[in-house]
Amino acid sequence: MVFHVLEEMRIRALGVIDDAVVELSPGFTAVTGETGAGKTMVVTSLELLLGGRADAALVRIGAKAAVVEGRLTVDARSAAAVRAEEAGAELEDGVLLISRTLSAEGRSRAHVGGRSVPVGLLGELADDLVAVHGQTDQQGLLRPARQRQALDRYAGAAVAGPLEKYAGAYRRLRAVSAELEELTTRARERAQEADLLRFGLEEVAAAEPRPGEDEELAAEAERLGHAEALASAAAVAHTALAGNPEDPEGVDAATLVAGAHRAVEAVRSHDPALAGLADRIGEVGILLSDVAGDLAGYADNLDADPIRLAAVEERRAALTQLTRKYGETIADVLVWAEQGAARLAELDGDDDRIGELTAECDALRTELGELAQALTDARTEAAGRFAEAVTAELASLAMPHARVTFAIRQTEIEEDGIEVGGRPVVFGPHGADEVELLLAPHPGAPPRPIAKGASGGELSRVMLAVEVVFAGSDPVPTYLFDEVDAGVGGKAAVEVGRRLARLARSAQVVVVTHLPQVAAFADRHLVVEKTNDGSVTRSGVKAMEGEDRVRELSRMLAGQEDSELARAHAEELLEAARAGR
Repeated sequence: MVFHVLEEMRIRALGVIDDAVVELSPGFTAVTGETGAGKTMVVTSLELLLGGRADAALVRIGAKAAVVEGRLTVDARSAAAVRAEEAGAELEDGVLLISRTLSAEGRSRAHVGGRSVPVGLLGELADDLVAVHGQTDQQGLLRPARQRQALDRYAGAAVAGPLEKYAGAYRRLRAVSAELEELTTRARERAQEADLLRFGLEEVAAAEPRPGEDEELAAEAERLGHAEALASAAAVAHTALAGNPEDPEGVDAATLVAGAHRAVEAVRSHDPALAGLADRIGEVGILLSDVAGDLAGYADNLDADPIRLAAVEERRAALTQLTRKYGETIADVLVWAEQGAARLAELDGDDDRIGELTAECDALRTELGELAQALTDARTEAAGRFAEAVTAELASLAMPHARVTFAIRQTEIEEDGIEVGGRPVVFGPHGADEVELLLAPHPGAPPRPIAKGASGGELSRVMLAVEVVFAGSDPVPTYLFDEVDAGVGGKAAVEVGRRLARLARSAQVVVVTHLPQVAAFADRHLVVEKTNDGSVTRSGVKAMEGEDRVRELSRMLAGQEDSELARAHAEELLEAARAGR
């Protein structure tokens, strides 16, 4: 029994599609139609359902939104099911419902198992559920980077392990190299910064400021600068409170308060209220005496020494020099000095740090060289197996004499490389290997890069062969091929159809095709049909069975559904496909 994922996909108001239901079955499903637009919409819908880029232009003109809904069967123990449940999705009897809504304004929403989720989650699920391949993937396979990725994917843990270690060491080397370059290229700037810090710290240390000293000196300078006025005011106040011994006739506040106290004290026993007032007058008298004494002491202790005033002003000038350069207050200056000392220690340690970083760079380059060699060895071993498997598949795709090989090489460089195989070579985030897929299409032909040596049809079959090999080593439940048979015809098309049917024994295969030879091998045949009422074009999806399928294959063969010759050929194709599976 074939384990399948996609059961049904409903599409509403997407491009030319108004409302269509695409029912998919286990095994091999072929999607055909008269023009490519409708078929492309099926692929586009599935890509949207799997987290692809949303474009508001996909929404049908006049519609508010486009909606794609999918019904998927998944194993409850699979990575996709576990990830969906982590996001809050619910599975019912192994069925997972996914939907994607795209508004005409460009907003996009996703739901998985009845729960609203980020669109990115759809892409995560797709990695474990469906592999989508189209003609753009063929062009991607022409790039050496994609070829290296394909080889690494096939090699599995043999490459993934050392590649993970290599990537970590590579990132560390980039970080260390960046810091080392900054230290060495900015050495002059850092030296100037260190000199300025050292001068400033010496200036602060020479002044030896104390926290709050600037405020204390300001208060003292204010007092010394007005010493005579302060002393005169204190003397006048003292006389007003305590009197002048040289003027026995003078009246002072203390004498008057004392008289008031004696007056009420004599009769306080007659009224408690007056007694309370008498106590308060007594307290006033005591307070006046204390203040008068303090005034006398203040005047006696007041220093009007001009020498001390000059010293204070000189010290304030020295502190002002510091606050002008290093902070608003002396407290700020002291904070700057503390931070400056730490920064100076860091700058003075640059030479030691440069030595440490240089040694670490050398060690990392040595480590990267060893890991790059391990990657080369693992890729070389996997390349032989991968090329042999792909070559065997090409024999089943009407390329019996073709041979695929991998060229794995490194580019030597005199400086800034790592040593691999005793040679300094260029390296990058994925190692030092340059991987290129070579194809010799027939005996005697030299192996050439597939970008130069493969025709469109050959490239289609190479990519299909690669995917079939992947299906055996790193399978996904469902494969979607969008016209990967472009450029293929005749016997080769029959072999492509036969190989897709074999792939469908172990996975669900959906193929958008224009070749009747391929469609004939499908277990289920869907046709995208267009209707036009003169103003609006609509598309729908219809399952072809029995006579309808023969008519569709006839149309694909000869462009005429009712041609007897085309019908006979279509029936012959179906019979041959059933017999050749």
